[in-house]
Amino acid sequence: MGALHAGHLTLIARAAAENDVALVSIFVNPSQFGSESDLARYPRDLERDIAKASSAGASIIYAPDAATVYPPGFSTWVEPGPLAVAWEGKSRPGHFRGVATVVAILLNSVRPDRSYFGEKDYQQL
Repeated sequence: MGALHAGHLTLIARAAAENDVALVSIFVNPSQFGSESDLARYPRDLERDIAKASSAGASIIYAPDAATVYPPGFSTWVEPGPLAVAWEGKSRPGHFRGVATVVAILLNSVRPDRSYFGEKDYQQL
């Protein structure tokens, strides 16, 4: 998502230590925000994030724009099912649909051998 913090950097360092190549995707996903104002307020500093990720061991940065991830006419979504409307999903309708969809898109774009995810957002795991 960007706005990289210590938890992200720990995951990047682990990926770099365990693999020949550590690709990091940085993408502020508009489909997981409930409103345009939430999306507009999300902190973005791509150059700082690239510097942090590189310092942590990233060998490739993949930072597509929204038009690349969601091209004109895009209409395929991942519907995560009942868990997406429980707990946090009650207050954030559509959030998990957006998360599941972008994860599928990014994984299919770069086709990694391994993926690393933090446990902060337990419901997303």
